[in-house]
Amino acid sequence: MAKHKRNYKDTVFRMLFSDRENLLSLYNAVIGKNYKNPEELEIVTLENAIYMGMKNDLAFIIDTNLYLYEHQSTYNPNIPLRDLFYICSEYQKLVDKKSLYSSSLVKLPAPNFIEFYNGSRELPDCTKQRLSEAFENFSGEPGLELVVTVLNVNEGHNTELMQQCSILREYAQYVARVRRFAETTSLDKAVEQAVSECIREGILADFLSRNRAEVINMSIFEYDKELEEKKLRKAEFEAGFTEGAKQGHDAGFAEGKKQGQDVGFAEGEKQGMERGTHLNSIATARRMLRSGKFSPEEVADFSGLPIEEVRKLQTTGQD
Repeated sequence: MAKHKRNYKDTVFRMLFSDRENLLSLYNAVIGKNYKNPEELEIVTLENAIYMGMKNDLAFIIDTNLYLYEHQSTYNPNIPLRDLFYICSEYQKLVDKKSLYSSSLVKLPAPNFIEFYNGSRELPDCTKQRLSEAFENFSGEPGLELVVTVLNVNEGHNTELMQQCSILREYAQYVARVRRFAETTSLDKAVEQAVSECIREGILADFLSRNRAEVINMSIFEYDKELEEKKLRKAEFEAGFTEGAKQGHDAGFAEGKKQGQDVGFAEGEKQGMERGTHLNSIATARRMLRSGKFSPEEVADFSGLPIEEVRKLQTTGQD
């Protein structure tokens, strides 16, 4: 049987909730509804909308409302801006451009933005991120606003939500096991151990049994990415502080420090994230090639590397 080919680096969260029944269960739990028919969900995820190597996770319409669901394993204050770009693309796809010049009001599905956060940085059960927080020298009411609801879905948080959606609860349990085992053993072994234990204990058992190899590779990549982003943020802060101190000798320490941190963080984040993402992709490809379970084309699809680079890794060895 041919495997479903994924166009870019999926996540375990996205793979789980791409299933309509699971997604409907999650929607019901978040909104407090009790819909029964998964076909009432109109999936409108943009398959070609990619940012920093990862897709938007899920987009769907129900009851004339448009929902963007995003999963994050690291804290990111720029989700409102990302969602702004994404919702513009969604509306461009949904609206006939010719109708913009008619005298009739173009009706739009109302947007709702939800982030499911399970990073290691401690956050409350529910917080809000606003686009206006990024506006410089701003006061008064914003002329444009976008609000993202951030739900902490780590184990031990949002217990009522977890009770209402068993798939989300079991996903949180699986992630907690990966992190716990990774404290005392290698990441590869930690993920293998977490998958095996969850299957034995009936946690996402069917899903993990059916998709074991793919889930293991996804989890390793996600956790690698999480650790890499932590290192990058530490390096960005240190680079910004150093540059700020240097400028401070000329223009005053306080002002120089602020400018240096801003410049250092922005440039460091851009360059560091690009390099970190590429290195993680190479590491993922090497692991997949070593397993012998994936073709070069499948490795390229999953890791996001060009097929030529994957074949070069295969030819030169994976060391």
